Amino acid sequence: MFEFESYGFTVNAAIFLAAAAVITYAGVKVSHLADELADRTGLGEVVAGALFVGASTSLPGAITSVATAWQGFPSLAIGNALGGLTAQTLFIAVADIFYRRANLEHAAATPVALAQGLLLLGLLATALIAASVPDISVFGVHPVSIILPIGYVLGLLLLNSVHDSDMWRATVTDETREEISDASESEDDRSNGKLWSLFGVYAALTALAGYAVGESSIALVSITGVSSTLFGTTFTAIANSLPELVTAIAAVRIGAVGLAVGDIIGGNAFEILFLSMADFVTPEPIYLDMKPDDQATGLFAGLMVIIVLLGMMKREKRGAFNIGFESVLVFVLYALSVGVLFI
Repeated sequence: MFEFESYGFTVNAAIFLAAAAVITYAGVKVSHLADELADRTGLGEVVAGALFVGASTSLPGAITSVATAWQGFPSLAIGNALGGLTAQTLFIAVADIFYRRANLEHAAATPVALAQGLLLLGLLATALIAASVPDISVFGVHPVSIILPIGYVLGLLLLNSVHDSDMWRATVTDETREEISDASESEDDRSNGKLWSLFGVYAALTALAGYAVGESSIALVSITGVSSTLFGTTFTAIANSLPELVTAIAAVRIGAVGLAVGDIIGGNAFEILFLSMADFVTPEPIYLDMKPDDQATGLFAGLMVIIVLLGMMKREKRGAFNIGFESVLVFVLYALSVGVLFI
């Protein structure tokens, strides 16, 4: 195994930035492939965003959290997981800036998107409950770490049911782009096997880059003496979340607003599973290392998601700074969440 710390600050900073660039590049490729696969599978853009993009673009963060926890840096693993929630929710507001037809939450509001947000909040609440009773374990693993992946799978089944039942609908307006899931309208003549192969290659690239981000983060924390919670929640989390930002902006530019929202909220739901994964490689429940700062970050993330969901329900066409009120509040809440860490 490479001793990243021996390379010094400059080399590790370069590795960190290079890995972030690889994550960004692969994220662009994954976004276009996911949009095509969404059409071909007929799942719809929001569900496909959760299944295809949400999970695959979260691979860097998953690898980072598991690797850092396994090497004895649980605070970095936790900060990466919870910081990713706030960073990625912020990216919805950033994507809102790039969608000029109307506010993104207005255009992307669907029952599936709302259900997806509720699933995310449920998983986050479960993880925070584990932090309040962290000393419960079975063979060194907290029961919540088993409940979380089960809840995630059941939640995806629920999303699929909501998509298929079509019991509720958001009113279609001139600014709304309806989901398109018709393979006959595809302009890509590549076979499904080819698309899945390419999807796997780019997802693997993001996973390898995530490992590099984790290792260089450990080295940078050791070299600089910066708090691992602060570094993980900000720099590491943002670097690993770049696929969500890139895919969201790319998606709104081609009009796939449902994919943009599904990517981020779906990625957030998968992000919480990082805690479960990391718990399996630590000698004691990882929730024992969840500090009040981490819990505050998780609560900020939950509040930001609630604001986004309220924006979908209000469906304001245009607001302050030509974005929705919810996007303005999300920017403010993210700034406060980072400020709390410094204070």
